Amino acid sequence: MSANLPSTTPLFIVRDVYRHRYLLKTMLWREIHGRYRSSLLGVLWSFITPLLMLTVYTFVFTVVFQARWNIEAEHGRATFALVLFAGLTIHSLMAEVLGRSPGLMYEHGNYVKRVVFPLQVLPLVPCLSALFHFFISVIVLLMVMLLLGHPLHLTILWLPVVVAPLLPLLAGIGWLLSALGVYVRDISHVSGLLITVLLFVSPVFFPADALGDTFRQLMLANPLTIIIEQTRAVLLWGEPPSVLMLAGYSVVSCAVAWIGYAVFQRARGGFADVL
Repeated sequence: MSANLPSTTPLFIVRDVYRHRYLLKTMLWREIHGRYRSSLLGVLWSFITPLLMLTVYTFVFTVVFQARWNIEAEHGRATFALVLFAGLTIHSLMAEVLGRSPGLMYEHGNYVKRVVFPLQVLPLVPCLSALFHFFISVIVLLMVMLLLGHPLHLTILWLPVVVAPLLPLLAGIGWLLSALGVYVRDISHVSGLLITVLLFVSPVFFPADALGDTFRQLMLANPLTIIIEQTRAVLLWGEPPSVLMLAGYSVVSCAVAWIGYAVFQRARGGFADVL
């Protein structure tokens, strides 16, 4: 490895993130505080927004379109809202990273021009911000489950284990898109389209097992499918997660993180010149 390039070994990546944990914490707080600055309700919007989403999607897909999941007879019609919302919360995690990452270096151009600033920290902030809002949405979901009389299973405690394998993937995508977005401005348009495509090709509005075997296998290539299905299993159905499936997902996720970090570190040398 060239002496001019920073190390990109997996162990170094973990140490690098840990070393800047306090900077990450500070920037995450600024991100969350800045999002709701000057608003009347402040951080309460992080509760109100998912609650409104849950209400609107429930009306549209249970009243207007009369969607069917074959769960109404056993669990009641309102359960569809919970199933839908659980899928949307996972999609929102990916959407936040895809939407923010391509323009991140332009957004923080003042940091890019500082020689000593650890730029690799910046793509992690949208990931952690999305994770914060995800757990707020989960709290809203649990509250609604209680109100509707839906049972709360102990398997809910598995949720961090289910979501954890997604985080390296989000970090890798963040590093990759934030680096490419500096040199190719079209990346932001592509990622915007990808957010919409992922919404409709993920098992958000329909169960994956409703598809034939061929299409189900293709859907498993979607990075959200496994996490959405495992999230619903532990939150709604009281089923333990598939450890083997999550382990395989973790391997791929960590590989994406490694590739994304390596690309970012090799591309960052030209950021200041382009910006």
